[in-house]
Amino acid sequence: MSKNVRKPFVAGNWKMNGSMSLVADFNEKLASVSAQADIVICSPATLLHGFNNSTFSIGAQNVSHLDNGAHTGELSVEMLKEAGCEYAIVGHSERREDQGESNTLVAQKAKKCVSEGITPIICVGESLDVREAGNVESFVAAQLDAVVEALSVEELSKTVVAYEPIWAIGTGKTASPQQAQEVHEFIRGYFEKVDADLAQGLRILYGGSVKPDNAETLFAQKDVDGGLIGGASLKAEDFISICQAAD
Repeated sequence: MSKNVRKPFVAGNWKMNGSMSLVADFNEKLASVSAQADIVICSPATLLHGFNNSTFSIGAQNVSHLDNGAHTGELSVEMLKEAGCEYAIVGHSERREDQGESNTLVAQKAKKCVSEGITPIICVGESLDVREAGNVESFVAAQLDAVVEALSVEELSKTVVAYEPIWAIGTGKTASPQQAQEVHEFIRGYFEKVDADLAQGLRILYGGSVKPDNAETLFAQKDVDGGLIGGASLKAEDFISICQAAD
């Protein structure tokens, strides 16, 4: 399967930002958007109920690997589905760092999502220290190992992977198109060893300071199938431009 057969995918991660007025703005401005990509907005959970636009899907920024119980502050897959979510981000670097989420926990979350009919957007990526030490591939491989150990090939085919160079998130720095492609090629090659068809069909997103002025060049790379967008996803016009750049 060539890149042309993999449908582009753009997800906006609002992080701890947004309001009902911003939701209304997106509902209005994305109503007439023309883009070939699958479009997803991952807002704070309190805003999910406000989206009512058929041109995009909604997703959660986090999900529990548990079904229910005494887990204050957590949200289950079933709760998110009831709120209209079709996707959930798992293993974002900020949760790995701030909440100490392990590779094993991220894999458990991904498996729970797939088993209950939500598509996990599985985030992997390295810090600047790891990159400068020349350990990018081994570090990312360890993150992927946990996922591959927990999910079958069929389950893996129902996931999306997002590569986030942590050093390029919220810093204004962006990996060059060549740097992005190198890691995306490595990730696809990693899955090639698991299953060739899986590797060719898997959509791998780039997430690291994607903006309207660099999106087209980044998305033109052979193994970059779209983006996980942070800050630029908070402005409807910018987000629409990025979605259209993925076509």
